[in-house]
Amino acid sequence: MTTILDLLAAAPPVEADGGVAGEIFRTFKIDWAFFISQVVSFLIVAFLLKKFAFGPIQAMLEQRRARIAEGESKLIQIQQQLAESEASTAAAIAKANEDAARLINEAKTSAAALTEQKAQEAIAGAQQILAKAEAAAQAERAAIKAELKQEFGRLVASTTAQVTGKVLTSDDQARLSQEALATVER
Repeated sequence: MTTILDLLAAAPPVEADGGVAGEIFRTFKIDWAFFISQVVSFLIVAFLLKKFAFGPIQAMLEQRRARIAEGESKLIQIQQQLAESEASTAAAIAKANEDAARLINEAKTSAAALTEQKAQEAIAGAQQILAKAEAAAQAERAAIKAELKQEFGRLVASTTAQVTGKVLTSDDQARLSQEALATVER
């Protein structure tokens, strides 16, 4: 079994008259067989490195790059969500403040209306109490007046009976009482 290295080793050396390339090879003392074997070795090592070292490393780097890009996009998304959340929170706080101010104003208005209503009710109650007191006073005054009239009539009848020395009938007493009251009420 012949290998590539054997074939390269069997290749003829560069002739002395190879032009500029031959001159370069002679100057640097390049042996074709050795050069080709070095190139093949380099290609094999490069292939092996690419297959088993650089490939996995590049795949790993690509995965990390993708994860970093994904993380950055998630970070941007989170920042947007945070900004939206802050905006919605600020809006909710502003709305809550507006609602609180509205409720306070409504409570103040309601309290003022209730105060006014209670004041009106108190005034109406006081007026009713005054009216009842006045009615009671009038009723008491009328009762006293009727009692006084009766007593006055009785006194007039008694005095008349004592002055005249007569015994008065109940009709006479009633008539004298009415006449005396009519005179007093004028």
